[in-house]
Amino acid sequence: MQTKKQTNDFKRVLVWELPVRIFHWLNALCITVLAITGFIIADPPALMSNAEAIDSYWFGTVRAIHFITAYIFLVNALARIYWAFNGNFYSNWRAFIPYSKKARRNLLHVLKVDVLLQNEEEEVYKNISVGHNYMASFSYVMLFVIALVQIFTGFGLYAPTSGWWFPKLFAWVPDLLGGDAQARFVHHFATWLFIIFTLIHVYLVFYHDWLEGRGESSSMISGYKFVRKERIEKDDHI
Repeated sequence: MQTKKQTNDFKRVLVWELPVRIFHWLNALCITVLAITGFIIADPPALMSNAEAIDSYWFGTVRAIHFITAYIFLVNALARIYWAFNGNFYSNWRAFIPYSKKARRNLLHVLKVDVLLQNEEEEVYKNISVGHNYMASFSYVMLFVIALVQIFTGFGLYAPTSGWWFPKLFAWVPDLLGGDAQARFVHHFATWLFIIFTLIHVYLVFYHDWLEGRGESSSMISGYKFVRKERIEKDDHI
C-alpha cells in the first residue's frame, strides 16, 4: 500500500522533445565515430598487404568517414541552436543560464551532492530540476564551446585538401594557432575533453537515476520523467 501511495505522488511529464532526443543520440554517435576515426588518422596502424594500393584504400575510407561525420556533427549542432530558440522550456537557451535565485540554489545543491558528495537528503526534492540541473547546463555550454573548437580546427586542417569552398572558410585557423601541428594538438586535446565529459556524463546520469528514481536514464529515449505532483503545482513550465 505504501508503494502505491509513493507511486501516486509522481506524474509522468514530457521533458525532452523528439528533436532534442534525436540531437542527443546523433551527437553521441558522431562523437564516437569522430573519436575512433580521428585516433586512426592521428596514428594509423601499419597494415601489411600484397594488394595493389587501389584495392586497399582503407585509410582513405577512414578519412572519408571522418569528414562525412564532421559535416553531420556540424549540421546537428546548428539544428540544436535553432531548437534552443524554438523548443520547450527545458531545451530553451534560458534553461542553461542560472539567472534566478532558485537556479543558483540548484547549482549549489548539485555541487554539494555530485562533487562534494554531501548528504542533503532533506532538501533533495526541493532542489531537483525537472530538466537539466544547472551544473549540467553549465557543462553543456562548455561542451558546446569545445565542439566549436573541434569544428574550427577540424575544418581548418581539412581545408588544404578539400576541393569544396566551405572547408576553405576555415583555412585561417591553423595560421592563427601557429601552424598545422598546433592545430592538430588542439584538435586532439579537445577530443580527450569529449571523452572525459562522456565518462562523467554517463556516471552522473545513472547516479541521479538511482538517487532520484525519476527515469533519468530512460528519459532521453522516451522523453518523459516522473515529477512529484507538489512540484508540478509550483512549476509553471510543467
